[in-house]
This record gives sequence, structure tokens and C-alpha cells, in this order.
Amino acid sequence: MSDMPTWEAFMTPTLRVLSDGVVRTRRDLRPLVGRECGLTEAQMKETLASGQPTYENRIGWGLSFLTNVGALARPTRGNYTITDAGRHLLEKFPDGVLERDIRALGEDPSAPIRPYVATATRKPGPAEAPAETSALTPIEQVQNGVERIHAEVAHELLQRLQDKDPAFFEEAVVELLVAMGYGGANGSGSVTQLTNDGGIDGVIDQDILGLSRVYIQAKRYARDNGVGRPDVQGFVGALHGRADSGVFMTTSYFSQGARDYVASSPTRIVLIDGKRLTDLMIQFGVGVQASETYTIVEIDEDFFA
Repeated sequence: MSDMPTWEAFMTPTLRVLSDGVVRTRRDLRPLVGRECGLTEAQMKETLASGQPTYENRIGWGLSFLTNVGALARPTRGNYTITDAGRHLLEKFPDGVLERDIRALGEDPSAPIRPYVATATRKPGPAEAPAETSALTPIEQVQNGVERIHAEVAHELLQRLQDKDPAFFEEAVVELLVAMGYGGANGSGSVTQLTNDGGIDGVIDQDILGLSRVYIQAKRYARDNGVGRPDVQGFVGALHGRADSGVFMTTSYFSQGARDYVASSPTRIVLIDGKRLTDLMIQFGVGVQASETYTIVEIDEDFFA
């Protein structure tokens, strides 16, 4: 097998290709980065078990990470351009950069690179660095890889939801609850169409007659804009006389005041923040689809009995 560069080794060449300021699609970028790295024809043809070219997969990881930390921007879907932070990174590490270098730079408040964010509410620190591959069993390596892929997808899910209009987010959370089974066997879900809906954005009918309902509030907030107690109080007020429970979802987080209010409220409110929201979307297949499937085999002891 050829000596394929690691995904980290593709990051600086990617920045060099985009340093001319041209907006490029992922498809246009991959061969340009491959040539920038001096890949051989054999390396360009090397594939994963799924059939995807290995170098394309690794460039994709680099694009995702660079976008996460703000070195690249995505002006439109599938298109990339370098940012001032990316130019800073290229100037600081012209001969190559590692993930740990960028993470360390992101922890410096004076640096234009922003901290790597795997989820909405959790920022990995040095203590959370992955264990050395050699110390892990193959199964553990697979599990770690899947967890990291899910973290990357969760981050992008939140970004996509925040880029859409509020109506799209309301539809998405209703679809999620229905996928989770809250629509019942014959139930349904819908976004409220009333302009004076009292803070209720969606309704799930859990039975065909609509006798049992789940009321939903959805706030599409930026990651650093938390949902406070007044928002939750407004939702509880809207439920008065209609229901004794509801679900409040947001792409950001809930303040401690909001959580304390819910804990003491006689109305049962389930709070779902950005982290839990994306976990549920991945678990129930809303907004995501299976990319690749691998089967792990073991000896069938019954066969040899």
C-alpha cells in the first residue's frame, strides 16, 4: 500500500489551494489538494473498503475540522473559502500543522482560530485527548472512530439548523418527536399555523382522535445565546388550560435559572438542549443518513462444535 498522507497532512495544502480567495466546491478541491501534496497516481487510486478514494476521505476530514475552527467558511452548501483565521494558520504553520497545534491555538483568546467544538455544550480539553491507537483494541478503535464521526456530524447538524429559518427548525423538531414514536400508531404531528399560538410551535397527536397531545416549543438560538427562565415561563403559561406537560427544544442551551424553574414547576417540561437534540437526531435518523456500514465478524463456535 502507498504511503498515504494522514488527514492532518492534508490541512495545510488545503489552505494553500484556497489561499487565492476563490470559492471552491469539495469536488473541485480534492484533486487540487491531491496535486498540491504531490500524490502519485497509485495514491489517487487507493480506496477504502467502501470504495471511496482514501485521499478524498482524508481531505474531507481536514475540511470538516478546518471549518469547525473557523479557518474555512462555507458560504453556500458544499462550497469552501479561506478566512482570515485560515490565512493566519497558514502563515503560522506553512510546512504542516497537526490537530493538537490548532486546538492549542484555539485556546488562545488573542488568536483568530476559535476553539474546536465537537458538540453544542462541550469543548474537549487536553485531558480528553484520544488514547494512543496502540493502547486500544481494534473494537475500541472502531468505537472511538464512530463517536468522533458522530461528534462531527452533530456539530454540523446544529450549524445547518441555525442557518435555516425558524419554521424549518419547528418542522424538524416535530419530525424528530414523531420519529421517536410520540405520534403513536395512528397519531400525527404538525407545526402550529396560528399567529397567536401562545408560544406553542408544534403539536403531536398521540392518538387518532387527538385526545392525547404533546405540545412543543422550539427556539433556534445561536450556540452562545441561551434560553432563559422567561422563555420557559412563557411556554408554561401557554400550556395552562391545555396540558400539564410539554417539550422545549433549542439549538443552544438552557440557563441555570430556566432549569431551576422547570425543576420546581408543577407543569412537567422536558428540556432538550443542542447536545441532546443532535444526539437524538442521529439516534433516530432525522437529518442524517447511513454513509457506510461495516460488519465485524468473530468465530462461530457452534459451527466448530
